[in-house]
Amino acid sequence: MTNSTLKGKRIAILATDGFEQLELTEPRKALNDAGADTFVVSPKDGKIKGWNHKEWGQEIPVDVHLDSAHPADFHALLLPGGVMNPDHLRMNPRAVNFVRQFVDAGKPIAAICHGPWTLVEADAVRGRTMTSWPSLKTDLKNAGAKWVDKEVSRDGLFVTSRKPDDLPAFNREMVQLFSEAAGESQLKKTA
Repeated sequence: MTNSTLKGKRIAILATDGFEQLELTEPRKALNDAGADTFVVSPKDGKIKGWNHKEWGQEIPVDVHLDSAHPADFHALLLPGGVMNPDHLRMNPRAVNFVRQFVDAGKPIAAICHGPWTLVEADAVRGRTMTSWPSLKTDLKNAGAKWVDKEVSRDGLFVTSRKPDDLPAFNREMVQLFSEAAGESQLKKTA
């Protein structure tokens, strides 16, 4: 069902090869259905390849190369999981800086599964209550977050979830947060 909750809002989806397929495609569909314009941002050109549980999945076109992406051009950020995707992104200084700029600008961020790894690398989780795939529990706690084992956690401008089974709750909370907070985050005016 299409609605206009996020009409006119531009959402960046930061991902690279190895993203968990459903953790990108399902939230993107929920955002698009709410009226948002979504853009896959990647350090890779052309297409990125998803991971579908235990094997390679489908390819998704990249809309904006990371080198050309500016957080000021987006209202909110989605960080899909998969093990490979955030592991590569957190080792990429431009990707970490991209995420850090969303945090510094006070823009909403939704991260699922292993997606919070990039938030850890951006030093953005201290004092936050978050959830994730269970193997990130120690990483999040060591970075100063309070880790909880529940399908979705919302703390300020962050929404986090554990796994694909949590997508209905994650999508609901993500759209709600983005509709509330993205209205307050202004885009940079270009002359």
